[in-house]
Amino acid sequence: MTNEDFMRAAIMEAEAGMRAGRGGPFGCVVVRRGEIVARGSNRVTSTNDPTAHAEVTAIREACAKLKTFQLDDCELYTSCEPCPMCLAAIYWARIPRVFYGNTRSDAAAIGFDDDFIYQQIPLPPEQRAIAMRPLLRDEAQGAFREWADKNDKVRY
Repeated sequence: MTNEDFMRAAIMEAEAGMRAGRGGPFGCVVVRRGEIVARGSNRVTSTNDPTAHAEVTAIREACAKLKTFQLDDCELYTSCEPCPMCLAAIYWARIPRVFYGNTRSDAAAIGFDDDFIYQQIPLPPEQRAIAMRPLLRDEAQGAFREWADKNDKVRY
């Protein structure tokens, strides 16, 4: 299969999920060694899960199927440029290559405006639209100290 074939598979996931009423018009496939190992479509409204974006659902399925939390030998094909949450999930999964169809501007034109989140990320916490303030940092540091000293930790 070609890159175009994989992108068409992601687009088909977007269309199928949307038409089935699972969520917005977004689809994704994860590919490993020329084979689709996972598929995802947006399931936000059908699962009442704001994190159930197509990329996240596909990454979760790929990790479960491959029994790993790092997909560094995979590629991700998504019908739309990833939002900030999905982009972060892609980085955490260590996926080295992403192909996308629609742009975030295309998504904004139909009511999915991620630009607000992109604008919020670089702001200091106290300047963000969501109220954020530190609390009990000294107590929270205990778990971090324990992790730092843990000999059998699995790094990720």
